[in-house]
Amino acid sequence: MKTIFIKIILLNLLLITSVFSGKFENDIKPLLKNSFKTKEVVINQVSQKYSENDKLQTLLQALMKGDLFYTKQDKTFVVLYKKEGKIYYTKSLETQKQLEPMNKKMFKKVKTNNRLRSTIREKLAELNLFSKDRDIRYNSAKNMLKHVSQNSSVLVQKALKIEKDSKVLSVLNEINTIINVKFGTDKQEAIVKLGDYLSPQSLQALKEIYASSEDKELKELARLSIASINRSKDFYAFVEKAFFGLSLGSILLLAAIGLAITFGVMKVINMAHGEMMMLGAYTVYALQKSMPNLIEYSVIIAIPVAFLVSGIIGIIIERLVIRHLYGRPLETLLATFGISLILQQMVRSIFSPLNQEVKTPQWMSGALEINSALSLTYNRLYIIIFALLVFAGILLVLNKTSLGLKVRAVTQNRKMAQAMGIKTGLIDALTFGIGSGIAGIAGVALSQLTNVGPNLGQAYIVDSFMVVVFGGVGNLWGTLIGAITLGEINKFIEPVAGAVLAKVIILVFIILFIQKRPRGLFAQKGRDAED
Repeated sequence: MKTIFIKIILLNLLLITSVFSGKFENDIKPLLKNSFKTKEVVINQVSQKYSENDKLQTLLQALMKGDLFYTKQDKTFVVLYKKEGKIYYTKSLETQKQLEPMNKKMFKKVKTNNRLRSTIREKLAELNLFSKDRDIRYNSAKNMLKHVSQNSSVLVQKALKIEKDSKVLSVLNEINTIINVKFGTDKQEAIVKLGDYLSPQSLQALKEIYASSEDKELKELARLSIASINRSKDFYAFVEKAFFGLSLGSILLLAAIGLAITFGVMKVINMAHGEMMMLGAYTVYALQKSMPNLIEYSVIIAIPVAFLVSGIIGIIIERLVIRHLYGRPLETLLATFGISLILQQMVRSIFSPLNQEVKTPQWMSGALEINSALSLTYNRLYIIIFALLVFAGILLVLNKTSLGLKVRAVTQNRKMAQAMGIKTGLIDALTFGIGSGIAGIAGVALSQLTNVGPNLGQAYIVDSFMVVVFGGVGNLWGTLIGAITLGEINKFIEPVAGAVLAKVIILVFIILFIQKRPRGLFAQKGRDAED
């Protein structure tokens, strides 16, 4: 008897579940009608009834984007996700399964108007604002901030009572303050409070009050809040410029470290140094092409590979060409310039002369949002940290290893080092290889900021030489300070004078500086001082 009773209960539950699963599709059937009022009623009803149903989110987003269709044959709702000419690729709204591609004549679009889209936007905001996912709630609050209306007041008040995340709360409080400024009765406190926020929406709300209000006290409060926001925005604009200058300085540091080492040890003016950077950038591109499933790890894998590729090519160049030209710096300049042209043409022949796009891994995409006025991009943040790590690693190698001791000995007095039994030829080859390898690493970093092309290195070779000369030939600390200084100067001058004139101003500055300090900020001791 108990067994029969349990089976009856289970059967009833199964029937209820099957009815409920199809109920959503039945309730949205009126969307097939042309009446926008009917559609608005349907959206309000299903949003209230199915707030926990994932299909509701899909439905509203498809309506908002204009991607909701239904088949003419059986009136089944589908979501468009791709189209190629007249061929539509869709998936079922009910099952989320991809359907067979069909001609667009087989579908009819569920149309919307501005009022309906406004309703959909509000329902999406309500749905997302109470999501369990913190990021969804935050993005929903940010979207609401872009479209503040008096109708949002109740929803925002409800969210403020239960929200615990500080970032989401900050956005909700800003929305609430804007609503109070625009539609509230006691506007004075809200106007003063709005001066603490930095979003364009807050500034616009204050400007509207200042322009339209006849109350002198409100106008004065609005003016003071606007001035407060502008001061804060100016400060953060300065911080942002400093950040971009630091990221440019980091690239220059990576590019110039190898040049500083080779120039300091061998007195070689290496005009092919930029092409070593180019080879490093193309290493990332080649790895991504050969391992498309490892895009997220391609940059990390490329660092040692680019170092080896550029380093080995650097050693080959030193052994075949450079070692025959020591003591003749002008001839090394001409020889390495010819090598740079050969490498560029080689890359054009292998990869084509067109620029190639290197994909940025997900963990390097996006930005760290400090506030509404300041965001720091992750790719530049990682490059700054990476440049400092490389700099620290080179310092350790030069100061704590046998190879570093020999390099410093050759740098300070080549003849004495040779007399002490140091194989200067081997040290020259290894030093040139290390310098070229570091340039390859710089190319890996640069591939995350710009497209990869045969002329990639040419844009940085002159700047790299200026960094080395400014900081002091062969001095790593001078290279660090010189790179950051020139990077910051360039980014602060560029918005005022333009990119080309900024380069000219920096070049004039370097020339004048060298007139006063011919050996740079930190003059090299030993052999350099003697020469």
